[in-house]
Amino acid sequence: MPMQGGALSPEEELRAAVLQLRETVVQQKETLGAQREAIRELTGKLARCEGLAGGKARGTGATGKDTMGDLPRDPGHVVEQLSRSLQTLKDRLESLEHQLRANMSNAGLPGDFREVLQRRLGELERQLLRKVAELEDEKSLLHNETSAHRQKTESTLNALLQRVTELERGNSAFKSPDAFKVSLPLRTNYLYGKIKKTLPELYAFTICLWLRSSASPGIGTPFSYAVPGQANEIVLIEWGNNPIELLINDKVAQLPLFVSDGKWHHICVTWTTRDGMWEAFQDGEKLGTGENLAPWHPIKPGGVLILGQEQDTVGGRFDATQAFVGELSQFNIWDRVLRAQEIVNIANCSTNMPGNIIPWVDNNVDVFGGASKWPVETCEERLLDL
Repeated sequence: MPMQGGALSPEEELRAAVLQLRETVVQQKETLGAQREAIRELTGKLARCEGLAGGKARGTGATGKDTMGDLPRDPGHVVEQLSRSLQTLKDRLESLEHQLRANMSNAGLPGDFREVLQRRLGELERQLLRKVAELEDEKSLLHNETSAHRQKTESTLNALLQRVTELERGNSAFKSPDAFKVSLPLRTNYLYGKIKKTLPELYAFTICLWLRSSASPGIGTPFSYAVPGQANEIVLIEWGNNPIELLINDKVAQLPLFVSDGKWHHICVTWTTRDGMWEAFQDGEKLGTGENLAPWHPIKPGGVLILGQEQDTVGGRFDATQAFVGELSQFNIWDRVLRAQEIVNIANCSTNMPGNIIPWVDNNVDVFGGASKWPVETCEERLLDL
C-alpha cells in the first residue's frame, strides 16, 4: 500500500530498483548478443580476406579463380584493396570493442551483477529472518521472565500479608512474639500444646523452659518428643511420687529438680550422644550430671513435639495421669550443649537467646482441648517469684 502523501515505502523503492536493474540487465544482454554476432561475422570475413591476400601475394592461386567475385584480378590492386578492407574491418572491430567496453563499464557484467544482487538479497533475507527469530525469542523470554517475576512478587506479597496478619494478631495479645505462656489448668488427656516445627537429627541438645506448677502428686509431663517406632525419644516427666525423669530413647535418668511449689522456675537439660552425658539446671544452677544415657544414639528426626502430654504413639494416646498441670513459657531447643554461663545468663534475664532449632514464638505453637495462650509475666517478674 502506498504511504500517506504519495511517498513510497522503503520496501516498494527496493522492489522498483530491482525491477529497473533487471530491465537494464536484459537490454545489455541483448546488446551484447548483437555485438558478439557482428564480431563473429567480421572476424570470419577478416580471416577469409587474410587467407586470400596471403595466397595472392605468394602466387599460390594456380587456377586464377576469383574466390571473391568483387575483387580485381590484378595482384597489386588485390593487395591494396584487401589492405584497405583489413584496415576498415580492424577499425570497425576496435570501435565495437570500445563500445563493448564502454557498455560493460557502464552496466557492469550482467551475470556477475545478477549473482551479486541475488546473493545480497539472500543475505538480507537471512539477516531479517534471524532478527525476527531473535525478537521472537526475546519476546518469549520476556514473557516467561514477566510471568516468573509476577508469580514471585505475588508470593512475596502473600507472605508479607500473612506475616503482617500474624504480627497484628500477635500484637493484639502479646507485646512480642515470645511474650506468651501456655496454660494447662486441668489434668486431662485432651489439653495440650503442639510445636509446629519438628526436630532434625541431633547428636546433642539443650532444652530450656520456664514452668510453674503446684500439681500433686507430680507435675506430669512438661514436654515429650515421639518418632515412629519410639514414643519416648525425648521425655521430661514427673509421674506420681517419682522424681523428675529425663528419657532418651526410652532410657531413663533421674534429675534432682524440685519445681512443684507453684512458683516460676527455669529448667534446662543438656545431653550429648558422646557417652550419653547429661546435665540438669534449675534457676541457672547445675544440680545434677550423669552419663550413659542412651550413649551413641542420635535423636531421630521428623517426630512430633507435644507440650503437656506424654505420647504413647506419635502425636496421641495421651494418659491423663501423666498430663502436666500448670503454665509453660520460653520453651527453646538448641542443637548443642550450652555452656553453664549461657544458661545462667538466660535464667537471670541478662540474655534473650532463642533456640536455633526450636524458638519460642507465637506462630509456632498451637493449643488444643481448652489449653490457652496468655501474656506472660516479664522475665524480671518471674525472677521475683522464685
